[in-house]
Amino acid sequence: MLRRRVPRRAVERVAAGYVLNLGAEERELVARMLGELRDLLLSEDPQSAPLVRRLFPPAYLGDDHAEAESDYQRFMREELVASRLAAINAVEEMLRGSSPFDESTAMGLLQSLNNLRLVLGTMLDVGEEHDPRDVDDDDPRAGEHHLYSFLSWLVNELVDALSGN
Repeated sequence: MLRRRVPRRAVERVAAGYVLNLGAEERELVARMLGELRDLLLSEDPQSAPLVRRLFPPAYLGDDHAEAESDYQRFMREELVASRLAAINAVEEMLRGSSPFDESTAMGLLQSLNNLRLVLGTMLDVGEEHDPRDVDDDDPRAGEHHLYSFLSWLVNELVDALSGN
């Protein structure tokens, strides 16, 4: 009897936690992008501010709450950056290994991948109507759109694994 081989998921739940089924090149790509995200988070360059704006959403909206929003950003930004950097560090360590990782690392991976998507989506001016099939291969940013699609797929795979699907 022939058994049909079921393709492996990018992220699988196993008895010991979760396994990331990516090849060495894909792991290196994610690690390189995480390094770039770390650099952006630590950057004092005002030109990088628009790229990371979506990583620090406002807590208070409207002109009448501008002072409260300024206080919130001033007090919380350092803590938010620290949590993002800790997640990046844990994910980079996981990417170098081959053993299963725990739910905490899986959540850090989810946060880090989503942060990469937000930065890349901001850079590409991606909206809700974005369809990667609409991007021509000769578009100068076709590669970045492919990266955005890869990250979106990986986030979806991770969400499925975390939710037990």
